[in-house]
Amino acid sequence: MMRPSFGALLQAFFSEHRLRHKRASAHTVAAYRDTFRLLLKFLSMTRGKIPAAVDIDDLDVPVILSFLDDLENGRQNSIRSRNQRLAAIRSLFRYIALRDPESVSIASRVLAIPFKRAERRLIGYLTRKEIEAVLDAPDRASWIGRRDYALLLTFYNTGARLSEVTTLKRSAVVFGASASVHLLGKGRKDRQVPLWANTARVLRSWFAEIDSVPNDTAFPNARKGMLSSDGVAYILNKVVQQAIPKCPSLGTKRVTPHVLRHTTAMHLLQSGVDPSVIALWLGHEKLETTHMYVEADLAMKERVLEKLAPVNTRPARFKADDSLLAFLSTL
Repeated sequence: MMRPSFGALLQAFFSEHRLRHKRASAHTVAAYRDTFRLLLKFLSMTRGKIPAAVDIDDLDVPVILSFLDDLENGRQNSIRSRNQRLAAIRSLFRYIALRDPESVSIASRVLAIPFKRAERRLIGYLTRKEIEAVLDAPDRASWIGRRDYALLLTFYNTGARLSEVTTLKRSAVVFGASASVHLLGKGRKDRQVPLWANTARVLRSWFAEIDSVPNDTAFPNARKGMLSSDGVAYILNKVVQQAIPKCPSLGTKRVTPHVLRHTTAMHLLQSGVDPSVIALWLGHEKLETTHMYVEADLAMKERVLEKLAPVNTRPARFKADDSLLAFLSTL
């Protein structure tokens, strides 16, 4: 029996395994696709192998490790991004081990490559003053400005992921006494997020303005098509630059669509919303994921407390003011 080529296995991995068996989302498929594009380009540059000529034996541990090092050092990817690329590679080699018994040895070695541990940093988010400055920046006298305002307000209201907003349809928004938006998140998980009255009014007006735009797209680009991820990043960066004169602290922060998601969660938490409700709001599968906002909020409060308390003084010892309290303090 002829041994399957790497190209045939890679194609089957996507068309058969990821799409048909796993029913992976378009976002997951795109992330995995980009990993193997980068890997094949790396092999072409370092080994002189065109993608069609790559063999499974060309992908042993030293090559994979060199590729991961190049991601970190050459492309300046974060450890988290490096680990995501490794997860895609490991998923492929688990599939290869099942489909090609002769590759079990190399697959076992690749699967043994560990994920790299990274420092866990506190999340970044915007203050209420900063998000207000961002939302005030678009020029709502223009079509582009009205779209940008509706787009950013939806991000802030829903805490949605970038992919959830770029693919949002107008039909997914329900207006009425209790307006809400239906989002399809990671892992094909549905959730319904309530809309503030102001957001509902803005979206109702915006949808009426773009009623003739095809494909039911909620936030079309200038050519009436779907906004890309890069397009949203460009819009956000432009708006932030416009907001900096009004709110200079924005100039010290890297503001991304995911930072807007963190901002929503932090403001909900600071308003007294229970973390379990925030988890449902954001579409977190595990409550532990939402706990990072609690940690960030506590760290912020500790920094404020340090500024309030004298650095080199010891707090005064409590003295009970009557005999009963004095007795209790001895227990």
